[in-house]
Amino acid sequence: QVRLMESGGGLVQAGGSLKLSCTASGSVFIGNTMSWYQQKPGGARESVAAITTKGMTMYADSVKGRFTATRDNARNIVYLQITDVRPEDTGTYFCNKVDYTPWPWGQGTQVTVSS
Repeated sequence: QVRLMESGGGLVQAGGSLKLSCTASGSVFIGNTMSWYQQKPGGARESVAAITTKGMTMYADSVKGRFTATRDNARNIVYLQITDVRPEDTGTYFCNKVDYTPWPWGQGTQVTVSS
C-alpha cells in the first residue's frame, strides 16, 4: 500500500517562504499527475496546485504567482515552493495523485503563518 509522507511545514512569518516536500513508499509518482491540497482548520481539503508527469502546472487563483509545484521523478519527490506567505495560507498541506481513487492520505504537513 502506498504511504505518502509530507514534510517541510512550520511556523513562518507573513512575507516569508518555505518549501514543502512529498514523497511516497515506492516509485509511484511516475505516470501520475500529482496535486497539493490545502486544508484549513474546520474546512475541506482543496487542491491548490497540480503538476502533470511532464511538468505542466495548474494553480488555484488564490495562490497563483506565489505557489510553485515541481517534481523530481527520479527521486519520487514532489515539491511545493511557497513565497510571500499570507495568514490565509495557514493550514495542513497534503499531496496525492489526481485520480478518482486517490492513495491513502498521509499525515500532511502543518503550515502556520503569523502576521
